[in-house]
Amino acid sequence: MSMNARMDPASAGTDAGLLAPTWAGTPAAAEVTDEAWLQAMLDVEVALAQAQFAVGLTPAAAVAAIASEAHADHFDLVALAYTARAAANPVVALVPALTEAVAAKDPAAAEYVHRGSTSQDILDSAAMLIARRVLTLITTDLERTANALAALADTHRHTVLAGRTLAQHAVPTTFGLKAAGWLQLVMDALTRVRAVASALPAQLGGAAGTLAAYREYATLDGGPERASQGGVELLAPFAKALGLAEPTLPWHVVRTPIAELGAVLQLVTGALGKFALDVRTMSRTELGEVSEPAAEGRGSSSAMPQKRNPALATLIVSAARQVPSYALVLAQCLLAEDERPAGEWHAEWQPLREALRLAGGAAHTAVELAEGLMVHPDRMLANLELTGGAVVTERLAVALAPVLGKARAKKLLSTASSESAATGRPLTELLIELLPPEPELAAGFTSSQLSDLLDPTHYTGAADALIDRVLRTYEGNGGVVRWAK
Repeated sequence: MSMNARMDPASAGTDAGLLAPTWAGTPAAAEVTDEAWLQAMLDVEVALAQAQFAVGLTPAAAVAAIASEAHADHFDLVALAYTARAAANPVVALVPALTEAVAAKDPAAAEYVHRGSTSQDILDSAAMLIARRVLTLITTDLERTANALAALADTHRHTVLAGRTLAQHAVPTTFGLKAAGWLQLVMDALTRVRAVASALPAQLGGAAGTLAAYREYATLDGGPERASQGGVELLAPFAKALGLAEPTLPWHVVRTPIAELGAVLQLVTGALGKFALDVRTMSRTELGEVSEPAAEGRGSSSAMPQKRNPALATLIVSAARQVPSYALVLAQCLLAEDERPAGEWHAEWQPLREALRLAGGAAHTAVELAEGLMVHPDRMLANLELTGGAVVTERLAVALAPVLGKARAKKLLSTASSESAATGRPLTELLIELLPPEPELAAGFTSSQLSDLLDPTHYTGAADALIDRVLRTYEGNGGVVRWAK
């Protein structure tokens, strides 16, 4: 088909991430495709049959027949998607298609497909499978990013740069401490991701969360004495078959797992977004304090050949701007009416998928950014000197207060700083000129002492100790330290 040809509106297009480069081609993207969701739903149908077999309600031959046909490539995904419109969810379309496929292989086994279940059991459990797979990828990427940031924190613990507050130079800090801050954010996100991933629950409740149909089928198969085997006894083997946590009760309208997923994905992208935003700012032409790792075609402009844009940071920031909106939708779906909601549950699916793949894409991108980040200490020092020493007037004010008094010291430094900014003369030079006309100042300080007090590399406070605190926390949480002390 030519580039200009019109597509048949009845045909399915491709969602490969053309407008979403943050996740296009990343491992997380492959875990949330339509094919992946279809396979997850089929995996849940198999797990249901396995759980019912575990309590003696489904023959082994039926489980084998269902499992043999539960493969996404056995089904027309596009046809299922279109058919799903009639019932407003894809499981209603999938069940007869799977039943037909199983019947063709083993007519007796078809009776056990989706036995006693409801659409929400299948789709919710599938969502938890998808989420667990993506969170596993995110965990691995956050671990790598954390290790790279830990190395930056230690390596650059004495690399001084201007600390900036409200976009202006404030007092000196170190790049190591800035990297330690990024590391703390990533560790916070990693802790939460691990906790959420380990607690993702299976969903099993039947039509209205009572497990009634499961019990009824158990009664049908084995009489009243077997009824209990189709009730809560199914929860444990079903969850085990899926590798998910056993739910306390059906959570059809107790949407904490979904809302919590949104929250943790927002935390991931927010943490990585702060890191990326700082890199983006520090890589400005006029700052040049860091730069992204180079790669063929990365950061290029379609119009300006000289440009090397911070592409990796841009992708991460893009995700961090979008995920909160999706997380908000997921949180709003906590308001699920009655025992099964109309619309609220349905509204979760696409926002959850988008949040998962954006967070997964951002985490994967952050690894490359953190591991390859190029640091330019000479530019940091040059920028630190732009204010001619004014960046350490806080220190000088403390030192001069006992000699001149707090108010007088502040006034003197404010006047000198204003003159330095207006004339471009270094603050050190202006203060040394004040020694003769200010006898109290001359009596308390020599020109050498004033110069030392105005040296920004000598005013980084407890930065070193703070870095050590973060690194100890990192190592204590299982971080693998790979840098040389």
